[in-house]
Amino acid sequence: MARDRVHAALPDPPIQNEEDNNEAEKAFGNVFAELESVDLPLGTTLRSIYDDQPNAHKRFMEKLDARIRNHDREIEKMCNFHHQGFVDAITELLKVRTDAEKLMGQVTDTNRRLQDAGREVTAQTQEVICCRIQQRNMATTVEKLQLCIPVLEMYSKLKEQLETKRYYAALKTMEQLEKVYIPRVSKYRFCQIMAENLPRLREEIKEISMSDLKDFLESIRKHSDKVGEAAMRQAQQHRTFNSAIAKQVSLGHYTKPVYSLNGRTHTHNGLMFDEDIGDEDDTDEEVLTAQDLVDFSPVYRCLHIYTVLGDRETFENYYRKQRKKQARLVLQPQANMHETVEGYRRYFNQIVGFFVVEDHILHSTQGLVTRAFTDELWNMALSKIIAVLRTHSSYCDDPDLVLELKNLIVIFADTLQDYGFTVNRLFDLLFEVRDQYNETLLKKWALVFREIFELDNYSPIPVETEEEYKLVVSRFPFHDAEIEKQEFPKKLPMSQSVPQIYTQVKELIYASLKFSESLHRSSTEIDDMLRKSTNLLLTRTLSSCLQNLIKKPHTGLTELVQIIINTTHLEQACRYLEEFITNITNVSPETVHTTRLYGLSTFKDARHAAEGEIYTKLNQKIDEFIQLADYEWGMAESDGRASGYLMDLINFLRSTFQVFTHLPNNNNDHASMSGKVAQTACMSACKHLSTSLMQMLLDTELKQISMGAIQQFNLDVIQCELFASSEPVPGFQGDTLQLAFIDLRQLLDLFMVWDWSTYLADYGQPTCKYLRVNPATALALLEKVYRGMKDTSKKNNIFSQFRKNDRDKQKLIETVVKQLRSLVNGMSS
Repeated sequence: MARDRVHAALPDPPIQNEEDNNEAEKAFGNVFAELESVDLPLGTTLRSIYDDQPNAHKRFMEKLDARIRNHDREIEKMCNFHHQGFVDAITELLKVRTDAEKLMGQVTDTNRRLQDAGREVTAQTQEVICCRIQQRNMATTVEKLQLCIPVLEMYSKLKEQLETKRYYAALKTMEQLEKVYIPRVSKYRFCQIMAENLPRLREEIKEISMSDLKDFLESIRKHSDKVGEAAMRQAQQHRTFNSAIAKQVSLGHYTKPVYSLNGRTHTHNGLMFDEDIGDEDDTDEEVLTAQDLVDFSPVYRCLHIYTVLGDRETFENYYRKQRKKQARLVLQPQANMHETVEGYRRYFNQIVGFFVVEDHILHSTQGLVTRAFTDELWNMALSKIIAVLRTHSSYCDDPDLVLELKNLIVIFADTLQDYGFTVNRLFDLLFEVRDQYNETLLKKWALVFREIFELDNYSPIPVETEEEYKLVVSRFPFHDAEIEKQEFPKKLPMSQSVPQIYTQVKELIYASLKFSESLHRSSTEIDDMLRKSTNLLLTRTLSSCLQNLIKKPHTGLTELVQIIINTTHLEQACRYLEEFITNITNVSPETVHTTRLYGLSTFKDARHAAEGEIYTKLNQKIDEFIQLADYEWGMAESDGRASGYLMDLINFLRSTFQVFTHLPNNNNDHASMSGKVAQTACMSACKHLSTSLMQMLLDTELKQISMGAIQQFNLDVIQCELFASSEPVPGFQGDTLQLAFIDLRQLLDLFMVWDWSTYLADYGQPTCKYLRVNPATALALLEKVYRGMKDTSKKNNIFSQFRKNDRDKQKLIETVVKQLRSLVNGMSS
């Protein structure tokens, strides 16, 4: 059949020449060789036969038939050659057949028995195979589990760390899982789930740590006052302890370094300082630090977490922003902070606590906050603190509260200075607070002085025994040899207010000194502060109180005289006040820049005011008596005795001037000045009385005066002259005091003697008898007398023929009036 297919496939060969036949023969030979040797599909080979040339199929079939015939001949030859051997082999095979059948039976039986024997072995072998497979699977499983178990253990560790809030360690575990463990078993699904969960866990850790940070910020905002209180207490103990050491050094007792053992302070030479000096004298309580009061782990943890997550800058910005907000809240004071010291203390504690925490964060973290950031916060806070303290301290009118505020500011400044903050502006603020303190002291002492003056009896201090005398002298530096020689009981010239005022001035010096403590100022500056405070007290407060006391309407002449005595002794005591300040500060008063006390001028001014008030009150009293005068200006004749109001006035003046005998009469400037006060007061009273009497005569409302009234007025003036000549106050030379009434005397003599010719003739001459009589004054009084005489003439007209003298006198008066008017007109022109 193959042959038929080949024959059918080959085309008929075309007629060709011999060369072509040879090439065709070679081609068919190759095809036959390929057909005989290749077992693969013959499609390609046969296609080449058909594609070569026309009639190739036919020729190929011919060549194939010839090839087949050749092969048949060769086969036949080979069969003929091997036929005998084949026959012999068949014969041999037939001989073996019987033995083969016998052997086949034996083999079959042996196989049967072998199969029966091997069936159990086969079963056991199968079991062994299964066991081997299981072992291999188990080994593979163990190997894979050994790779997975560390991953699972790490993930379990991660869960445990998250549950125990060890977030920083959890982040480290995540990092190991991602970089080391999960890549080893990444083909497993659970690992893929783990890897997908890790970013979510990171975000949860980030949120939780931020929440912890917020809780921490809220916590330190609430506990800042406790942290600040502990820090300020520690600074106060340190400052007090240093003060004690300095005091020991100044006393010469401190010779070797101090060391501390178990909270107790000792020296090598056996000297032991007070333990826990200051407010904690009775306690050995250990001062807590910021680390003891605040758990900073949330900050560290959150910082580490954000650092590991590569988001540290975000965390730093958030932390600083929140702390700035908290700083602004801390710096907001309570509205009533100025009412109590506790309000100030809480305010300072919160601020100190805030910056102590920031300082701890600064030194315990790497760059979370920087020194520049804390300095910026402090500068902002410092400006706000100073503004707040200025405002609230201005509301305070209690010097004790201002002093406690000053102590708090000093401790506050020392505490923050220990932490490296600049506090110079706070100490500058203390000078403003010192001025406020001085103002409150002056207000308080003004009340004290007023109370002293109100309770004073303005009488010399009675001393019954030597103990009482020593008690007074211990309170006030009084020394008088004559009084010391006197027997008890005796009286000291000043009143009870003098030692009280002197004591209160010293108390103010002590109060001012309290403010100067711990200000880190030199002795010279402290001395200057004390002297300025004392000067303010003397020149403003005490001076104002004295002036008000002197100007009070109910202050009598006796009180004014005693005030003069008191101010004299207080003036003398000023030098003891200077010595007192010098002993406190150890600054010599001869120092160039030492401020002097202005007490001398203060007491001099008060004394002058008292003297002026004495003169004023005397004149006012004289005016009151003058107002009681009730002259009958038309009386015909005088009563023959002085008016009652004038005698009462003279008696009052005598009793009043006796008070001046209490003024110091020692041979010193103050005594002579006090004597001058009495003389001046007496002279002023006499002059005022003379002027008032003159004004009474010349009153424009008084139209007419009789000669009888002139005579009565003359009797009153005579009594005034007698009073002046009786030397009511010692020390006047000759008739100096009587000269106060010389104008009245010459005027009245002119009218009583009716010596107009002499007056008019001698007018203008230095030796004129009536030199002190002014023409205008004489004219005014004469006109009143003239009108009085005319009125009297009218009333007595029926007897006019008997009063020729009166008519002559009227004519004379008219003549004199004309001459006086010409003199007055000549003076005016």
